[in-house]
Amino acid sequence: MTDTLEAGSPAPDFTLPVKGGDTVSLAALKGRKVVLYFYPKDDTPGCTTEAIDFTARLADFEAAGASIVGVSRDSLAAHDRFATKHNLGIVLGADTDGAVTEAYGVWVEKMNYGRKYFGIERATFLIGADGRIARIWRKVKVKGHADEVLAAVQAL
Repeated sequence: MTDTLEAGSPAPDFTLPVKGGDTVSLAALKGRKVVLYFYPKDDTPGCTTEAIDFTARLADFEAAGASIVGVSRDSLAAHDRFATKHNLGIVLGADTDGAVTEAYGVWVEKMNYGRKYFGIERATFLIGADGRIARIWRKVKVKGHADEVLAAVQAL
């Protein structure tokens, strides 16, 4: 199923815990555009830059009718520390059981220094107000990514 996600596909629904004991779900965001971005680990260089870049443009995303949700398999406590340390304004969902990363096909085999392991592929899904995937970015390079996603949101 995960390999079949493409532009035009219905986005898999999700419900994830977020700061303050609340949850975020795709169903609750229906009618809004959603930037769902997956990142490997809280408080690592690329992930920190990406989260700061999305936070810096949050008002522009909101003006374009979009919500931003960042997802990793880190715990809610780790997300809270990460958000506080870097003054992040975006929503961070804790996918501790991996259900959402699996549903979106971003839990993949990776290679680092000759060692194979599973981890999150840095990827972003732009979900339209109709709940369908409008665009997918895989193997994201962080530099300039938030601007590229914002342009796509504004064009949607």
